Amino acid sequence: MADLAAHGATFAKAVSSFGPEAPAILCHDDADGLSAGAILARAFERADRGPAHVRVIGRGESAWSTAIRDELAPLAPGGIVVTDLGVQAGAILPGVPTILVDHHVPRSMPGKAEAAVISGHADTPIPTSSLLAYACASSLGGADDLAWLAGIGLVGDLGERGASADFPDVMAPIKKTHTAKALREVVSLVNAPRRSASGDAGPALRLLLRAAGPADILSAADPDAEALHAARAEVKAALDAARAVAPLFAGSVALIRADSPCQIHPLVAQSWTHRLRRQVVIGANAGFRSGYVHFAARSATVPDLIAFLQERAPELGADDQFAQGHRRATGGQVRVETWNRFVSGLGFGPEALVS
Repeated sequence: MADLAAHGATFAKAVSSFGPEAPAILCHDDADGLSAGAILARAFERADRGPAHVRVIGRGESAWSTAIRDELAPLAPGGIVVTDLGVQAGAILPGVPTILVDHHVPRSMPGKAEAAVISGHADTPIPTSSLLAYACASSLGGADDLAWLAGIGLVGDLGERGASADFPDVMAPIKKTHTAKALREVVSLVNAPRRSASGDAGPALRLLLRAAGPADILSAADPDAEALHAARAEVKAALDAARAVAPLFAGSVALIRADSPCQIHPLVAQSWTHRLRRQVVIGANAGFRSGYVHFAARSATVPDLIAFLQERAPELGADDQFAQGHRRATGGQVRVETWNRFVSGLGFGPEALVS
């Protein structure tokens, strides 16, 4: 079982090495990552270590990039927490104490001088980054009123049923105060901006940072709330069009192609797994970023999709990201030429290639 208290204790020990300056928090742009970032920011402020600088890492960005390093350096943070962005070797900002809070399969492991790692990927069941962040927040002081944010992340990554089945002790108290319907609705809204053409998750983060519960987000009537609703309508229209596209088949793989500026490929893949239960379903989007194909793999029956993809991996270039994420929810972003080698190797014909 996941030992959340142990993860929290590890975090508290690592935070003790932070300097007196306000920390920086880097988080992913989905419901789990945004909730994790909001939880940690609130916890630091309550512990008189804030206000933290929260930076959402969006499409095409990497927390380990030179661009992010140059952006953080003038802030001179007392420490850095990176959450829901993966685990890999390398310093985010050399010389600054760093903690990685994550639940994905590590790409590589950092040295002790580079970062402390709080990872749930080897736990059973695997906690989301927001649940790990909640454990971390609890180690700094009272955080019971932030549990609903962990619930948003859990529902975002696992679905309401999966979250309740895997973490009943966490979800049961949350659902006594906040309905399952409200949690699902907030997840839908919070995830919408990152999937829209703009990809700007800032409005979602701001709402999560100030809301006392799901009801505050659902009842909000301000520019941030309007942005979430507009993004959701945009994504729905793109998804409806993509769902009308017939799958292509090659052996045990079903492929659904899309050409949209919206990040709909994970939703497309997931929507087909209920009908194509024997296949690994890949949703691919050649319109999301110029020169690249972004794809998501899902399956109702294959338990380790990362291994499935790695066994069929093409030769990768330096800019390709392949078989990342979770064993049950993985994918990547690869150059067009890499994609064409990949699908050809799977057995697809010219109809799967991107020009």
